[in-house]
Amino acid sequence: MNDWFDAEQRVERAQQYCEQQRWSEALDEIDAALEVNPHNPVWLAHRGVVLEQLDQLEEAVEAYVAALEQDPGDTDVALALGTTFARVGRYADCIRVLAELSRREPDFEPTYCQRILAYAELGEHDKAEEMFYLAQQLEDDCPHCFCHMGASLAARGIYDRAIYCWTQALQSDPAYPGLKQRMAQAHRALGDFEKAHEFFMAELREDPGNVELLFEIGELAAEAGRLDAAAEKFRQAIELDPKHVAAQFALGDLFLRQGRPAEALHAFATVAAVANDHSRLPARMGACCLALGCYEEAQQHLEAALEWAPDDVGVLMHLGTCVVRRGRPEAAADVFRRLIAVDANNAQAYHNLAVCCLMIDRHDLALTHSLRALEINPQYAEAMHKAAVAYMYLGRWRQTRSMVSGALELEPDDQLYQRIRRRLWRYRVLRFLRRPLPAEVAEAQLDA
Repeated sequence: MNDWFDAEQRVERAQQYCEQQRWSEALDEIDAALEVNPHNPVWLAHRGVVLEQLDQLEEAVEAYVAALEQDPGDTDVALALGTTFARVGRYADCIRVLAELSRREPDFEPTYCQRILAYAELGEHDKAEEMFYLAQQLEDDCPHCFCHMGASLAARGIYDRAIYCWTQALQSDPAYPGLKQRMAQAHRALGDFEKAHEFFMAELREDPGNVELLFEIGELAAEAGRLDAAAEKFRQAIELDPKHVAAQFALGDLFLRQGRPAEALHAFATVAAVANDHSRLPARMGACCLALGCYEEAQQHLEAALEWAPDDVGVLMHLGTCVVRRGRPEAAADVFRRLIAVDANNAQAYHNLAVCCLMIDRHDLALTHSLRALEINPQYAEAMHKAAVAYMYLGRWRQTRSMVSGALELEPDDQLYQRIRRRLWRYRVLRFLRRPLPAEVAEAQLDA
């Protein structure tokens, strides 16, 4: 009898600890009570609640299952089990438990509400809508129903209706956690950056230390072209979590966009020091080194990047540019041909291949590649320039003049094109006398 009394006392202490949110101590007391009476359904259910608070969800499931074995008709425990199944991603089990409960109690609205979420997570959105409308017949202002239905709609890209659902949820419960962030994400997906920013900031005011939220606000600002604001948010996220790889990476990309390769390289080096997955780093670090003129180091990074993604067009373009600037046009031409094998309509690759051919005095091939670039993009002024140079070296003066004129129509202020047009007669004489053309004309710039 003393053991039973002691067990009751321990359960009472556990309840007191729960009121004080001292969950670990509450669990110890309940476990001690269950050693005396392991089949008490109320204590087992209480144990499940405490385990949920400790985020030990799989153990909470076991506790609820044990409680239901002792008392199969307990509605609250069945609902708790179904909800916890959803929390651990066992959505089919969630549906099974709640469907059984709904058969016993068809007017119990939470059984439909939670199944909206479960069906949405399984991608069965028609069933999710069916549960939503059944729940509406019982309780038409449940914020959870509107929240889950909004998630289902957003998963299908139906953002306007998702926003409507979440607005309804907020009207029922203005403090509903995370909903303002979801609405911000939906407005962002619709391209409404102002509304997205408004909801993100509203969420941030309620949760100022949310690192992921700061990161998302930074991403939004970057998409909207507000690069300084984006950098500020990324830095704030990094201050709160120095090992936040995504924020460091995003900050590096931002510096690259702003033409600040040294700062970008520092950010990427920080990522390399803390990240396990380095697959995206070599390409970025190669781009930084290329911009800084460190061509040998850039080539090493870019070749490493191709081991991760052999057909990455951007990496191949940077690698070809890097090899050219190291004075190896023939090797660079091989890289650009490899790029063209991946993307046969890449005008920039044909242009750069023409540059390589000009550098090794293959003017006929340079002309072929320049003209191919112009087939793909007839408004490509730089390709017109390379074609003009190739025509000039081949002694085809009318075509040279035509290409230079076309380039000047597109870029009338370009000094190189103007200079070539003014001196065409002189170059023609030099060519007739078999003298080399000036380097200023033969010089070919890569489009990197």
